[in-house]
Amino acid sequence: MSGQFDVVIIGAGPAGLSAAIYTGRARLNALVLEKGIPGGQILITDWIENYPGFPDGAAPFELMENFRKQAVKFGAQIVTDEAREIRRDGDRWVVRGGKADYPARAVIVTTGAAYRRLGLPSEAKLIGRGVSYCATCDGPFFRDREIAVVGGGDTALMEAEFLTKFAGAVHLIHRRDKLRGTKILQERVSANPKIVFHWNSVVDEIRGEANLEGVVLKNVKDDSRSTLSIEGLFISIGMDPTNEIVKGLLKLNEWGEIVVDEKMATSAPGIYAAGDVIAGAPHQVATSVGTGVHAAISVDEYLSTK
Repeated sequence: MSGQFDVVIIGAGPAGLSAAIYTGRARLNALVLEKGIPGGQILITDWIENYPGFPDGAAPFELMENFRKQAVKFGAQIVTDEAREIRRDGDRWVVRGGKADYPARAVIVTTGAAYRRLGLPSEAKLIGRGVSYCATCDGPFFRDREIAVVGGGDTALMEAEFLTKFAGAVHLIHRRDKLRGTKILQERVSANPKIVFHWNSVVDEIRGEANLEGVVLKNVKDDSRSTLSIEGLFISIGMDPTNEIVKGLLKLNEWGEIVVDEKMATSAPGIYAAGDVIAGAPHQVATSVGTGVHAAISVDEYLSTK
């Protein structure tokens, strides 16, 4: 593959493929680099119920495959390669991949973010089978069930409160003896009769073969252990932006997310960003799509002035 592209899009999740659709419709020569299967983080979700236009929900792989087909239909090229570096070369950017270099007039970074995991045996095996990282995605599947949330920050508290709309009981597991979330959220979960607190506790073991059957909790004060029978485990200990490729190149906030302006432009002229990797964006498919579209439109406007 040779020649210069109008835009190289790094990442083929919802943000990247949405950007590819719109840059393709603008008749820009667009290339999408994806090191794995197009689709991004949502492929670990069992079912998507909150994406507009799908009242019965959507299978993540099928939804993202339609995104991919639509991007290709409008002319975007999708290449399996890992982007390893972005560097300036005269009046253009060059994205260095594992297989080749990809010169471009503009770049859109949509590398996403990864959910922090507990790192326990059976955790990965049971994702979509009781283990989840997204309450708004999977909460409705646990109606009247007994479930647990791991974490003590704002996101964990919001997810615990949200899950009480469906679950029969929500166990909140926190390694400290007090919550870290904002006071108003603490007040809400403390007043909710469906939420049961497990203080000074961590998940020591996840049990289940075909589906989640329960967890073993360890008390960090005295090392005592107890078994908790649950059908759903929501791990809410944060997300880490996938930002290695832009460290030292783009301005990041204190959490490592890319800082963008109202046009999705980064601190480097000609580089835009969208999706879960940017600051201030809720980690939702619809948000990723919107910011990806916005970045694509901004790139078209940027290139038209060059």
